[in-house]
Amino acid sequence: QVKLVESGGGLVQAGGSLRLSCAASGRTFSRYAMAWFRQAPGKEREFVAAIRGSGWNTDYTDSVKGRFTISRDNAKNTVYLQMNSLKPEDTAVYYCAADRVDYDLARDRRDYDYWGQGTQVTVSS
Repeated sequence: QVKLVESGGGLVQAGGSLRLSCAASGRTFSRYAMAWFRQAPGKEREFVAAIRGSGWNTDYTDSVKGRFTISRDNAKNTVYLQMNSLKPEDTAVYYCAADRVDYDLARDRRDYDYWGQGTQVTVSS
């Protein structure tokens, strides 16, 4: 069992930056692929970014490429999402997720086994 706890959300003006963190419990963190998803009101939860256990491979949805960076520190059992040049359409609850199968970078939320409780990101125009 893995427990995930997100932090770092908040209110920011358009063009600003935030860094989300997701702290994981357990001693096998480096074996999990990790991802960030987001869910805006009235919309389905969507993939944002993912990173392999080693940290060498990453994937991003097109709308955040060049603005968001996913990274991880396996010594701290933490994954990060650095978000720059934020836009109002980035407003959502952001969730981190863990995939026990660190084989590829899945974009389907059904491939992820563990989820955090979410952190709210609000971008004002």
